[in-house]
This record gives sequence, C-alpha cells and structure tokens, in this order.
Amino acid sequence: MQLTAKDRELLALLGENARMPVATMAKRLSLSRTTVQARLERLEREGVITGYGVRLSEEYSASLIRAHILITIAPKALSQVTASLEKIQEVTELHSVSGTFDLIAIIAAPSIAELDRLIDRIGLIDGVERTLSSIILSTRISR
Repeated sequence: MQLTAKDRELLALLGENARMPVATMAKRLSLSRTTVQARLERLEREGVITGYGVRLSEEYSASLIRAHILITIAPKALSQVTASLEKIQEVTELHSVSGTFDLIAIIAAPSIAELDRLIDRIGLIDGVERTLSSIILSTRISR
C-alpha cells in the first residue's frame, strides 16, 4: 500500500497519542474531520493500523530493568524457540537478525533477580544453544 505524506503524519500523531480526538488530528493536519476519519478507516481496513495499545508512563517504564538477550539457536529450531519465547510475558520484542546470533529478545523485569531468572529460563529453552545478555542502562532516543 502506498502511504501519502498526510497518512504518515496521521500515523505520527497516533504514535504521540492514539486517543487524540479526530477533530484535533484534523486541525493539526489541516484536513476535515471526515477526511481524517476516512483515512483512519482505510488504514485500519488495509491493515496498516492493526490496533491501538497502551503506552506506559516513563516513570513506570524507568522502574523496569530491560535487557537485550542475543540468542543463538540450533538449526531448524526457530519456530519452536519462537513459540517458547512468545509464552514469556516479559519478552516485549523478538527480532530475527543476521550475524553471529539468530535472535534478539528484549525483556523487561521488575528486578535484577527476576531478570536473572528470565535469562536462565530463556537459556533452558530447547533449541537455544547460547545467549549473551546486555542490560539497558538508559534510552537515549525513543520514537
């Protein structure tokens, strides 16, 4: 699907605040309210927008200890490992990557002890051959 510049601006506004009233978005985009509503419906219908979620406060997010877990998996174990990682609620993102490692999991835990337990749990998954963990100390840019 081809997105217009206004579609991208609309998506950026939703990224700022998905609960922003359509009238406010219309004013900020210099479009009519009905045009913005139609664009939203089209973006949803075409699968560009698949849902609206919760954005956690910076205070709460800052209280969590986050880490990148680089994972090397056994040959042909991708679907099994992915299914196991999907069951771990603290895994907030999972990326396939090129290079020495096969996957990068982003995890968030309320304490170092819980983070350590999660890293051990990931290492015990059938098909996981090796992990390397890096705790995120701070986020410099988040869009």
